[in-house]
Amino acid sequence: WFGLCVTSMHSCQASERCVNTVGSFVCERTVTCPAGFQLRNQVCEDIDECMVRSHNCGQRFECENTEGSFLCNPKQRCLTGFTQDSHGNCIDINECSSLSDPCSAGFHCINTVGSYTCQRKVIMCSQGYHSSPDGTRCIDVDECQTGNHGCGEGQICHNLPGSYRCDCQTGYLYDALRQVCSDVNECWSYPGRLCAQTCENSPGSYQCSCTAGFSLAFDGKNCEDLNECDSSPCGQECANIYGSYQCYCRQGFYLKEDGHTCEDIDECSQSIGNLCVFQCVNIPGSYQCACPPNGYTMSTTGHTCRDIDECTTGVHNCSTEQTCSNVQGGYRCLSFSCPPYYRKVSDTRCERSGCPANSVDCQTSPLRITYYQLSFQINIVIPTQIFRIGPSPAYRGDNIAISITHGNEENYFSTRKLNSFTGAVYLQRQVTQPRDFLIDVEMKLLRQGAFTTFLARIYVFITSNTL
Repeated sequence: WFGLCVTSMHSCQASERCVNTVGSFVCERTVTCPAGFQLRNQVCEDIDECMVRSHNCGQRFECENTEGSFLCNPKQRCLTGFTQDSHGNCIDINECSSLSDPCSAGFHCINTVGSYTCQRKVIMCSQGYHSSPDGTRCIDVDECQTGNHGCGEGQICHNLPGSYRCDCQTGYLYDALRQVCSDVNECWSYPGRLCAQTCENSPGSYQCSCTAGFSLAFDGKNCEDLNECDSSPCGQECANIYGSYQCYCRQGFYLKEDGHTCEDIDECSQSIGNLCVFQCVNIPGSYQCACPPNGYTMSTTGHTCRDIDECTTGVHNCSTEQTCSNVQGGYRCLSFSCPPYYRKVSDTRCERSGCPANSVDCQTSPLRITYYQLSFQINIVIPTQIFRIGPSPAYRGDNIAISITHGNEENYFSTRKLNSFTGAVYLQRQVTQPRDFLIDVEMKLLRQGAFTTFLARIYVFITSNTL
């Protein structure tokens, strides 16, 4: 059999070695050792050049084995800052190139024999710049921070590369002529645009304000109507209006000249008409009508007084023998009695019932006595007819004569014959105060040649005005 390795009938890689076997082959990995190593049992082992004496160290050097190589160490050491060359000579070490960052920032390295020195770097910077701490570059000087600027009071310093700028604060404008910052009057510069109502300039700014009746809104510009009524400026009622307020009073009061205080209206003294028929009583905000303390009651209207009929209601003190007669504002207790020789034929009439044969006075006395009650007010228009008298029935040919026989001593009354069978009684004098009269009016009737006398006994009550 020919070996497969010889005939190249194998599949070993280039890094493998083909080993022929009976009827086959084996691929073995080829081990190559680097310099300074040797193969032993398929393992690379370090060669000790110092032991096998394969080194090239001179007589002034000692061999020191290293992994894969060796070192030739001088038998005599050099001072600090020096190193030995391959011949054992001490040569200076350049620390500036061999050391990493031998000097701190801002310094550069200068080699010396056996050592080195650090010298500060010197860099020339333009005005407004200074060298960086490491001395490698120029950086800007912040004049605003260091205070080396010429900005005046009230100006704002802004740093620039290599310089600075002085700016005016908000609300100020630079005056190049005087080289100062002058206040800007915003109210003049922007009229009607900054404030809704009043603009007041202030140093560097402005202030909005409002006129009376308004308050400044939250935005500091617009004005809102102030509700003055919240502070109760009025005596009674307050109505808020735009920009102001108006005081007004309740019914029965009037607003005084100060525009705030309410004064009671005295309706009783200021009324053009008569509010009350008897008496007006002023009360705060209104008035009340009053009636006389006796004889009257207030009507449902509250303005007029109604007479109390004491005779009907029974609130009188007349005796059972007397007759109660109601008058305006009171009553009278009257006694209707008949004189001798008369008999009472009704509550108000007496008739002659018979006379003695020898009594001429009785035979000539009135045939009939009738009582009447008349009531009038004071200050009525005079003369006024208050009573008429005449025969009933009347006949053709009748003729009468009337006269007041009693009770007219002050001549308040008079009589007048209206025709042959009618007579009248008049009130001819003004009665200014309430007063009672009792007058006897006699009527003589001539009928068929004979005289008959009749007597009207009249109570005339003059009362106060109707309430």
